[in-house]
Amino acid sequence: MRLVKSVAILLMLISLSSCAQARSAMLGADGQSPVVKVVRDVREAVVQIKVEAQVSARQNSNPFFNDDPFFRFFFPTPERQRQVTSMGSGFIYEYNPGTREAFIMTNNHVAERGRDGKITVTLADKNTYTASVVGLDANTDVAVVKIKIKEGEEITVAPLGDSSLLEIGEWAIAIGNPFAEGLERTVTLGVISALGRYDIMSGENALLYQDFIQTDAAINPGNSGGPLLNINGEVIGINTAITSTSGGNIGIGFAIPINLAKRVVDDLVASGRVQRAYIGILPQEITSDLVEAFNLSEVAGVLIAKVEKESPAESAGLKAGDVILEISGEKISNVARFRIAVATAEIGSKVPIKILRDNKEKVMNVTLEAFPEDSVAANAENGVKTAISTGISVESIDGTLAKRMNINSDKGVVVSSVDANSPASQAGLQTGMVILQIEGTEVNSVGEFNSVLASAKEQMEEDGRKTIRLYVMDRNQIPRFMVLRFED
Repeated sequence: MRLVKSVAILLMLISLSSCAQARSAMLGADGQSPVVKVVRDVREAVVQIKVEAQVSARQNSNPFFNDDPFFRFFFPTPERQRQVTSMGSGFIYEYNPGTREAFIMTNNHVAERGRDGKITVTLADKNTYTASVVGLDANTDVAVVKIKIKEGEEITVAPLGDSSLLEIGEWAIAIGNPFAEGLERTVTLGVISALGRYDIMSGENALLYQDFIQTDAAINPGNSGGPLLNINGEVIGINTAITSTSGGNIGIGFAIPINLAKRVVDDLVASGRVQRAYIGILPQEITSDLVEAFNLSEVAGVLIAKVEKESPAESAGLKAGDVILEISGEKISNVARFRIAVATAEIGSKVPIKILRDNKEKVMNVTLEAFPEDSVAANAENGVKTAISTGISVESIDGTLAKRMNINSDKGVVVSSVDANSPASQAGLQTGMVILQIEGTEVNSVGEFNSVLASAKEQMEEDGRKTIRLYVMDRNQIPRFMVLRFED
C-alpha cells in the first residue's frame, strides 16, 4: 500500500513538473506568453464591418398559384424592399501612405451586399469610415474593400504569412467581432486541427475552391473575415466558417489559407476580377474500385475522364485514362486539390504534371491558358457556375451524383445551387431539379447548357422578349415547363 502511494505521489509530481515545463516553454524571455505580443502587434489591424442594404422579396399574393411559373408570368406578384444589416470582420493588410488608402481583406459573404448598399468600417480607435468594394470572389469567399484614412490617423497593418508552411498542431490565434457590437476584437486561442479540408460547405453556400484550414480556436458568427494568425503574428488564414447545428462554436472552425487569398486579392485589386488558369480536362475522383482497376498504390490522384479538343492538355499529350499524381511537384490527392493547384498557377506558365499511364510514371509539361467561360472541361475543372446571369449553377449527371441527389434520369443537367432574388429563383427553380431542355433544345452537359443558354438569350434579345422557356423535371420526377424572366 505504501508503495502504491509513493508511486502515485511520484506520478503527480512528474505531471506537475510537465505542466510547469509546458507553461514555461510558452513564455518569452520577459515572462509573457508570445500570444500577448501577437495580440498587441496585430489586434488593431482588425476592423468591424457593417453592411446595410435593400433586398427584394416577393409577396405571396395568391396561395393557390404562387408556385406556378406561368401564373407568375401573366399575374406577377409585387416586390417589396426591406432593409437588412449584417456584421462581420476584416483586417487591414496593405496601406498606401501617398493616397491614404487602406485595403481590407474579408469574406465575400460579408461584403457582397455592400456593392449596392453601404459598408461602414470601424477601426480599433472607434473611428468609422464608409468603405467601397474593390472586388469580390464568390468562388473562394474572398473580398477586398478599401477606405480612405483621415490625415494623421495611425494605421496598423497585419503582416501576411505563408500557409504552405503550416503543420497540424501549431498554435492558431483568431481575432474577430463575434455575435454583435460590444465584443469587438475578441481573441481566441487554439491549434491547427487539420489542413486541406474540402466539401464542408454544400448547397447555395458551396464554394468552388475549398482548401480550408481547420482549427479549434473559437470562431463564432461575426468572426467571418477576421484573421487567423500563427504564433509569430502573421496572418495564415481568413476565418470563414464554423460547423455547428446551433450557430455557435463547438470547437471546429475553418479558415481560407492566406496563400490562396493572396492570389485572389492581387487580381481583385489589379482588375476587380479573378482570372484563373485551366488545362482542359474533365477530372474524376479516384475510388477504391479505380485503385484496383488502374493498379494504383492508394486512393489518391485524379483520373482524366476526358480531354477537351484544342486544349492545353491535348497539346501536351495528356489522354483520357491518365492518372494525375503531381502538379509542379505537389501531390494531388483529390479533385478539390487539383482545382486549387491549377487555378492558382500563373496563366501562360509551363507546369510539369506527373501522370501514371499504362502502369508507368511520366512527366508531361503543360502550358496553362486562361479559363474559358464556355468550355465543358473548364467548367468541370474550375466549377460549374454558368456565364449567363441566371443565378443558377448546374452539374452534369453521372452515377455518383444521381445516387447522391436521388435523380432518376441520365439526361439533362442537375441544378446544384440557386442564388436568391435571381431569375432562376423567381422562376421557382430549386436545387435537385433537372433541366432537360432550353427553348426545346436538349442539354446533357454543363457545356451544352452554357452554349444553348447563351444562344437562347441572344435570340431572346433579338426578338425583343424577356423570357426563356425551360423544360425541367422536378424533385418528385414530374416534368414541367418553367420560365426565366430577365428584367432590364
